[in-house]
Amino acid sequence: MPHPKAEAFKAEGNKYFKDGQYSAAIAKYKEATAIDSNVPAYWSNMAACFEKLQDYDQMEEAARGCIKADKTFVKGYFRLATALKAKNDLEGCIKALESGLAVDSKNADLKQMKKDLTELQRGETVAAYIRKCDEQMANGDIPGAYKTLELASRLDAGNPDIERMMSKVKPKYDRLEAQRKANLSPDEMHKERGDEAFKNANFEGAIEHYTKCLEGLQRRGESLSDLAMKAHSNRAACYKQISNFDGVIEDCTAVLEVDPENVKALVRRAQAFEGVERYRFALQDVKTVLNMPYAKVGKANVDMCNMMQHRLNRTVQQLKSSNV
Repeated sequence: MPHPKAEAFKAEGNKYFKDGQYSAAIAKYKEATAIDSNVPAYWSNMAACFEKLQDYDQMEEAARGCIKADKTFVKGYFRLATALKAKNDLEGCIKALESGLAVDSKNADLKQMKKDLTELQRGETVAAYIRKCDEQMANGDIPGAYKTLELASRLDAGNPDIERMMSKVKPKYDRLEAQRKANLSPDEMHKERGDEAFKNANFEGAIEHYTKCLEGLQRRGESLSDLAMKAHSNRAACYKQISNFDGVIEDCTAVLEVDPENVKALVRRAQAFEGVERYRFALQDVKTVLNMPYAKVGKANVDMCNMMQHRLNRTVQQLKSSNV
């Protein structure tokens, strides 16, 4: 049961709040929390007062006190998100909203704020892309400007500012691309066509072009060239998509013979080894990746390899037990 004296302070605070006397209300809510800090409403009401005073640091602190008092009190997350948004901590705001939605996935206020914030972030990202494109155009980086606009278009298709800039950039980019492709060797052209086929999910067609690229390079004694390594790597990605694990292993091994610490090839080969039930070989590749510097491997690959290592160790132990 709430403490009677704390509730009396809360009632006084509520009266001050209604009268617009927010500092006086805060003082009463603080007196209430001093008696019983486990009642979330005291903290929530205090946060609402700080919001009125536009003191968002104190609002954040009160909101966190609210959540600490009761992690299931959804309004605490809304108060915290409001404070963080006002402080332009959009990442923290999103986290607060997601934490609240984990408690109540149907809460309308949290859902609406998250939707609004996502739109705000999208708009800011698009605006940043447009500024970057202007800089790239000013520096004569037409390919870079085109790629930047493509990224912006994926976020906001039909945006008139993006379309206006694209109408200027694309003709210049197309001319440069035509000139570049005209100077490509037959092997380079096959690699390009393979890339285009891969982007369109035509994996069989991509494999055909990468294979022709590699065959041409082999005839010219350039099987260890950078172009050959790229073709092997990309063909491995295609083989993975169609579950041709032997093909993945062969191409990744070709890359690793030249570049033994190629993270992408090690991870793909480990996945392929697991796919053909060669668990010890898969485990060896995973351990190789996990023994490499974190900065080189990256968080996503570290997380994936940790999960694979756990799964593969369990499988290897089970196989040992069944053979006893």
